[in-house]
Amino acid sequence: MKRVLARVLFVVALPALLVAGWWLASDGSTNVYWPPLRTILTTFPDVWTGERVSHDLLPSMERLLGGYAVAAVAGVALGTVIGSYRRVRAVCEPVLEFLRAIPPPALVPVIMLFAGIGDTMKVLVIASGCVWPILLNTVEGVRAVDAVMSETARSYGITGVARLRHVVLRAASPQIFAGLRQALSLGIILMVISEMFAASDGLGFTIVQFQRGFAIPDMWTGILVLGLLGFLLSVVFRLVERRVLGWYHGLRAASRRSP
Repeated sequence: MKRVLARVLFVVALPALLVAGWWLASDGSTNVYWPPLRTILTTFPDVWTGERVSHDLLPSMERLLGGYAVAAVAGVALGTVIGSYRRVRAVCEPVLEFLRAIPPPALVPVIMLFAGIGDTMKVLVIASGCVWPILLNTVEGVRAVDAVMSETARSYGITGVARLRHVVLRAASPQIFAGLRQALSLGIILMVISEMFAASDGLGFTIVQFQRGFAIPDMWTGILVLGLLGFLLSVVFRLVERRVLGWYHGLRAASRRSP
């Protein structure tokens, strides 16, 4: 029980200090662009009503999860193929290095030309940025599969889909999840950027509208919602990762305990 309480206090301590510092630093501020945190928190429930949540937050979540899912499937599938075959990797690496160097926001006008300004464009923008950390981490994870493990599986007749599922993807899964974790934070950024370009709803659109209307406290509430959204998604991701990679974390814990 004491360990649990100590862990909770350790996790909560830094956010509490940051909020307290923000409160003290902004208290009594007369700058229109830097309102007191007290004012922002008072404005929050008036702005983020159930109607606004359904009109702005839920569409953003749908776009984020859609783009993230597309990137996850494409990144893992392509990364597995590229990482498994040396010749494919040799052919694809120059192209991948060129494409990954292009900032995803720079592709927004190009994607708009082909996909319009609807939700498809926003999903593709999110996917175009999220796919790279997933793809590259999958490639490295597949390349690092232990050769002895692969030979052992082959000697036992484990080939094809069974080998891919139980040997390759299982061994590469820690690297894959590292890429998925990086892609999640990147996806939130791209979600906001895509909605700032051309949208009639969503968090990015709403924040820009508040800024253009000089509703600065309302704008800050939107930024807080983004932070809370990122935090909640991170917590959910960690829970899923702990469950899927339970064997991996168990091995690490056992290796730390062993002399």
